[in-house]
Amino acid sequence: MPESVEATQRLLARGGYVADKALATTVHLALRMGRPLFLEGEPGTGKTEIAKVLAKELPRRLVRLQCYDGLDLSAAAYEWNHARQLMAIRLAEASGGAQDRAALERGIYAREFLQERPLLQALSPEGGPAVLLIDELDRADEPFEAFLLEILADFQISVPELGTIRAAVPPIVIITSNRTREVHDAIRRRCLYHWVDYPDAARERAILKIRAPEVADRLSAQVVAFVQKLRGGDYFKLPGVAETIDWAAALAALDAEELEPAAVDETLGVLLKYQDDIAKLRGAEAARLVAEAKQAAA
Repeated sequence: MPESVEATQRLLARGGYVADKALATTVHLALRMGRPLFLEGEPGTGKTEIAKVLAKELPRRLVRLQCYDGLDLSAAAYEWNHARQLMAIRLAEASGGAQDRAALERGIYAREFLQERPLLQALSPEGGPAVLLIDELDRADEPFEAFLLEILADFQISVPELGTIRAAVPPIVIITSNRTREVHDAIRRRCLYHWVDYPDAARERAILKIRAPEVADRLSAQVVAFVQKLRGGDYFKLPGVAETIDWAAALAALDAEELEPAAVDETLGVLLKYQDDIAKLRGAEAARLVAEAKQAAA
């Protein structure tokens, strides 16, 4: 594990992640204290990427649980392989071993019949220590959060038929949320917390230089200045860092050397994802932001 906040910041930078001091400090404390890390913020601000970079640079295997409406324990943690259990019962009956039914019942609830899902996979020693990414927890139903409390507090899962399964080496746990709903306090209390905000202009230019090195410096500065000003407007969905990278790369692919109103209008679908936002920005408003962005970048 990194020995200091600066070492953590350098580790993230090696993986292509430009973190400010506050975020690097929170990540460092989560690693050193062995606590889950709860990252909240707008979509596209780089929350998921932190887990990927940690898995790559530490290195550890990445186990990802993508949350969705209706997610339950059988999809998130484990379920029994009923087909194999039934086959084992039939084989025992065929061999005349059905008399000791208690032993048979214990046998079909052995670990070999347990199908591991992401939460249990992260506790398994196979493949080495893990980074467990619980992505977009706010998309899951509120009752699902109760399933996570045991693993967040003690890095273990209790299986009623089998017993408690503990991690030999606790996984690094990263939970992300886009705050489409509030996550329960019981989850928050078990984690260190950080709000991942949009980066300032200097950090966004540094990110763009790493993630889209083909974009010329002048175009990069103008793109960042444009996006920074755009985020101050009243739009349904503001562009995240991911959209900034995609838009800069798209303009470079069109051989643009600097921002021009016509090129902006033609590529707004890369930057914005809702037609109402595109219609609001296209035309005179885009031309105004281009002029301001050029002046700011200069």
